[in-house]
Amino acid sequence: MNGQASDAAAPAPARAPFPPAPRQPRRRASGYASLLGKALARLPLDLGETCRLLKPADGGEREALFAAAREARGRVWGDRVFAYGFLYLSTFCRNDCRFCAWRSSNGAEPRYRKTPEEIVSASLALAGDGVSLIDLTTGEDTETDSPSYAASLADLIRDVKRKTGLPVMISPGLVSGRALRLFAEAGALFYACYQETHSPRLFSRLRSGQDYRARWEAKFKAKRAGLLVEEGVLCGVGETVRDLALSITAMRTLGAAQLRAMAFVPPVREGPGPFLEDPVSGLARERELLMIAALRLSFPDALIPASLDVEGIAGLAPRLASGANVVTSLVPADMGLAGVAQGSLDIQNRGRSLASALPVISGLGLSLGTTDEYLLYAGLMKGASA
Repeated sequence: MNGQASDAAAPAPARAPFPPAPRQPRRRASGYASLLGKALARLPLDLGETCRLLKPADGGEREALFAAAREARGRVWGDRVFAYGFLYLSTFCRNDCRFCAWRSSNGAEPRYRKTPEEIVSASLALAGDGVSLIDLTTGEDTETDSPSYAASLADLIRDVKRKTGLPVMISPGLVSGRALRLFAEAGALFYACYQETHSPRLFSRLRSGQDYRARWEAKFKAKRAGLLVEEGVLCGVGETVRDLALSITAMRTLGAAQLRAMAFVPPVREGPGPFLEDPVSGLARERELLMIAALRLSFPDALIPASLDVEGIAGLAPRLASGANVVTSLVPADMGLAGVAQGSLDIQNRGRSLASALPVISGLGLSLGTTDEYLLYAGLMKGASA
């Protein structure tokens, strides 16, 4: 791939075999309502229509967008949502991404590297809470490219999967094709590697010194290795609505099984050097919610996260109400673990626990899916991408 997005529509992936929600009769409509109807009918939207989808003209259109996204979710998933445990293995990173509190030039402390024993212990705690997947995330540490590093991550994947009985997502940043094959052989289900934007111009600003094409092509290598892929975009970092629409087109080209949109959070503790700021108060959060809804309508069968790493437990309801169907960034307390955008928000007070999320989930008329249901979905996606 050359990193350029294609407007060609790809076939929709197989639907998860969950009982569909009853469809409501729809009146003939025009304008924005007609556009939403087209999306709900699984008819592909062109770039201009996708831009319009992301730009509701007023509060009425905004709420109609979210309602349509919930309907699209319900048709495929019923009332089910899933939950992911999140474990940040190491907060050391060689990259200098301008949006990240853990970038190499920042003096953010404390940094840490967790031992395999600590990670397995935390994984067991999350499994006991009832999550459906363990997300093992790490910064691109100084040893990322060494064969021994990849082998140690593969051993950890194998150990976590065996001891918890849960599928594993690995989020190690940019790694070699050999490493990806090792991760797949160890039993990893997902490889998460976020482009953050599909505008090479904006990418070079966000990920200074990194190779756009190499990061993009790593996801295709992961698919060839037998891994499912998660792609993600960052909102509120100077992108245009057209940039977000192009990301949706690029995600269609990639065929990712999970799609994430997340608001930029200016780091609380800053070391030397400039960093990005939300150019308009609340823009990043609003863009995230709109993008979640647009992703749901564009990819009704996909897993779309509602991350607790932006606003903590207080931000879960609006993200689920926008069409998300995965609660991510659940972090166990009392284990010295950190988040990504928000290193400590709601962790020690157990606001990042599944117990805290469940009342929000049920309050929206949703229910927690089982691990067996999750694995059934994953099997269908693996078959569709084979």
